[in-house]
Amino acid sequence: MAEKFIVETSARHVHVTQEDLETLFGKGAELHKKKDLSQPGQFACEERVDLVGPKKTIPNVSILGPVRPASQVEVSLSDARTLGAAAPVRESGDVAGSGAIKLVGPKGEVELKEGLITAKRHIHMVPEDAQRLGVENGEIVNVKMDTQGRSLIFGDVVVRVSPKFKLAMHIDTDESNAAACAGEVFGEIVK
Repeated sequence: MAEKFIVETSARHVHVTQEDLETLFGKGAELHKKKDLSQPGQFACEERVDLVGPKKTIPNVSILGPVRPASQVEVSLSDARTLGAAAPVRESGDVAGSGAIKLVGPKGEVELKEGLITAKRHIHMVPEDAQRLGVENGEIVNVKMDTQGRSLIFGDVVVRVSPKFKLAMHIDTDESNAAACAGEVFGEIVK
């Protein structure tokens, strides 16, 4: 029987550089941890911003810490339609040529010329997990989800391997709703 792992829903969120953080929240601004996330060292912050697209605004979007070398906004495809903005499906960090978006904070605004993406569904794992599961970094796999009344198989799931990770799959809110995810949900790689 295949090994099951936790599947977590990653809602819309923002990653910022220190420079953009200070533009949005004022000189010397720091991120304040609200709660730890499942990936080691990652956390949801008290700080929130509004996403302003050509069509609409999505208010009160969480920033995740720590600060990053490049600012990036991750939304679902439904969010992108609401904003009226392009958000290509990409791996986190792959923002070259991605969508534009405006971030509005209490002290200022940041116009990102690129950085708006829909995150490609992925599984974080350490090298030992990859070896046990018979996969390698960058491999594309299928993951079977057993949920109440909406079981499905997600294709195009990228495997991300790093000693800094913890075993967990991440899907966005559209994908979570498609599979009727509620509470703790588990998936398994199917060949």
